[in-house]
Amino acid sequence: MWPVLLLSIVLMGIVFVLMSIRILLKKNGKFPNSHIGGNKALNDKGIYCATTQDKLARKEAFKIKPLKLDGEFESNTTSC
Repeated sequence: MWPVLLLSIVLMGIVFVLMSIRILLKKNGKFPNSHIGGNKALNDKGIYCATTQDKLARKEAFKIKPLKLDGEFESNTTSC
């Protein structure tokens, strides 16, 4: 069991180092943004991540004018 565990740890370490070569060698290197929100071409087409699209839809749905209670819509009945 120990040889398998040790081999898997070593292989995971090698994979981690190979994946981070670009980041380690490049000045101010960082992982590329693979999210839809970070893709400028999709944003130019109006395509955003699901969370952003949900926020935009909610903002659009709640564009309701507030009820004016300054006498403009007064009722002539005594029951209200």
